[in-house]
Amino acid sequence: MINRTACDVLEAMRQCDKTRNYSYLLGLVEELQNICYRMEAGLWDQKEFKAMERRHKKLKKEVKAMEEKLED
Repeated sequence: MINRTACDVLEAMRQCDKTRNYSYLLGLVEELQNICYRMEAGLWDQKEFKAMERRHKKLKKEVKAMEEKLED
């Protein structure tokens, strides 16, 4: 599945336990770890983006203040 969620993988792990077939459990653990890595990376990207937005606003204010000072 392209858009498989962490909950889907956890459900597959539960199915492993229900059927007592653990042959593909390690693969599911790897898949869940990759999903979590992508989620963490996305959260980190959002945090950086918001920080850049705040920095951009601050710099715009500084530029505007300098332009006004230059006009005087």
